[in-house]
Amino acid sequence: MRARKYLKPASLTWWASVAPLVAGVFLALEPVHGMALTAEVLRRLFGDVQPWVLINAGLAGIGLRGAVA
Repeated sequence: MRARKYLKPASLTWWASVAPLVAGVFLALEPVHGMALTAEVLRRLFGDVQPWVLINAGLAGIGLRGAVA
């Protein structure tokens, strides 16, 4: 059950790490889905950063949360 070490949906820190991860993937795939209005809301919410920065921050947060647990 090593995967459960990183999957903690009841944890606030886990959700704080998943949010930028999902937003980064959504922004990276904007040309595919074409939801420009939602992408603009995410850009205003997370700041004007590159999608890969959000993805890496989310993965790092999930990894740190798993290492601390």
